[in-house]
Order: sequence, then structure tokens, then C-alpha cells
Amino acid sequence: MDEGQYYPRLVGPSHAAGGTTVLELRGELDILAVSVLSDRLDEITGTQGVDLVVDVRAVTFIDCAGLSLLSRARYRTRQRGGRLRLTGVSGGGSVARLLRMTGLTGSFDVASDEAGVEDEAGPAGSAEPAGSAGLTDAAGTAVA
Repeated sequence: MDEGQYYPRLVGPSHAAGGTTVLELRGELDILAVSVLSDRLDEITGTQGVDLVVDVRAVTFIDCAGLSLLSRARYRTRQRGGRLRLTGVSGGGSVARLLRMTGLTGSFDVASDEAGVEDEAGPAGSAEPAGSAGLTDAAGTAVA
């Protein structure tokens, strides 16, 4: 397997009107992804009062390590007086399935998938497109 395609793609963070940070995750959210993404996610969730929306629509696989990453982000955000919401779980998919299997569905705040992240992002009701900010490599893959 080509290493460049295996690594999880991190799109964002994009900063929306109202101070919401939108982070889009793509690909496999497993132990390798955690090793790649955890420092970057800790940096984002280490901010006091952060409002973070994590878009998991494009996550194709998640295991207990990926769930642990999301749970840690939720905990760190709450400890600092912030808010973390997931979007992309209402329509099903691997993240929704794992949350159901583990009984953690109610543990995460969920932003509406139908309205999209833009409607949930903040009081102004608008956001930049999820991939409009952040670092990308030559192939267009976002890097942490």
C-alpha cells in the first residue's frame, strides 16, 4: 500500500465566523492515525474555550485508538470550558457504528449533518469551506 494514501488526511482547521474551528478528518482513524494526528489535535483542544466541530463524514474506518483520540479531544475541550461537536455521524458510517457499538452515542454532541457544518459553525451561520485552510503536501493531502 502506498504510504501517502494510508496516512489519514486532516483537512483544516478552518476558522469560521464566530470563532468556531472546523476540523475535517478523512481516511482511516486507527492507531497509525492517532500517532500522526494526536499532537495536532492536542494543540487545537489545548486552547481555552475552543469551539470545535470535527467532521467525520469522510472517515472510512475507525477503531478503539481513533475513538480514544476523539474522546480525549472531547475531554480536553470540556476541561478548558470549550465545546466539541461531531458532524457526519447522523447519516451512519464507521464512526456512527462504533459509537453505537460502544454505547457512546450520547457522550458526544452531534451537529446536524443535513444542515452541514456551515449552519452549525457559529452565530453568523457561515463558515469557510472545510479545506480552505491548513497545510497540504504536493499531492493535496493535508498534513498535521
